[in-house]
Amino acid sequence: MNFLEKNHRMMRGILEVLVVNAKGIIHTNLVGTPSYYVIIECGTQTRITKVSSGKHEKPRWNEKFIFDLSEFDCKNSTYLKCRIMDKELFRNAGFVGEAKIFIGGILMEGSEQGDIEIEPAAYNVVLQDHTYKGQIKIGFKFIANNNEKYLMEKPDQFKAFEKKESSNSIFGWIWRISLWKILFFCQHKTSKTH
Repeated sequence: MNFLEKNHRMMRGILEVLVVNAKGIIHTNLVGTPSYYVIIECGTQTRITKVSSGKHEKPRWNEKFIFDLSEFDCKNSTYLKCRIMDKELFRNAGFVGEAKIFIGGILMEGSEQGDIEIEPAAYNVVLQDHTYKGQIKIGFKFIANNNEKYLMEKPDQFKAFEKKESSNSIFGWIWRISLWKILFFCQHKTSKTH
């Protein structure tokens, strides 16, 4: 087993992506002001920003997204893809361009150090014809699951994330119902023995 495979097996954690703004991107609407949003893909997970504020020249989002990455996700998610779309009046969406950002190094270094934060930086937006037009500004933070120091210092961030995830998933409901049954059964059994 080489060094990279060994580190990939230990990697898992939370990837926080901050989508800040874009500038100089192509204007796809023939009439009216464009309404941009971004589709962020990390492995099998997808997040979507709200429609941008600001003018066409520099649309703003300032939104954070959390990706809970398993070992499999960390091993197979070497790139983060950000597709900029224009919510057009007469069509579902118009492709503006995309940025493909290498995150393998962020995940590996974050796993080794416990966490890593990359300040927002501009990444080139690639058009459909493979030319560049404009930039999108994105920041990253990766927190390894084995980073107990960070979990103790900032527990509210993780509690909020876990609460949101468990309340929205079927597994969260099954877990709560199963836990309730176990507690009820143990309490009922204890009261019969006394």
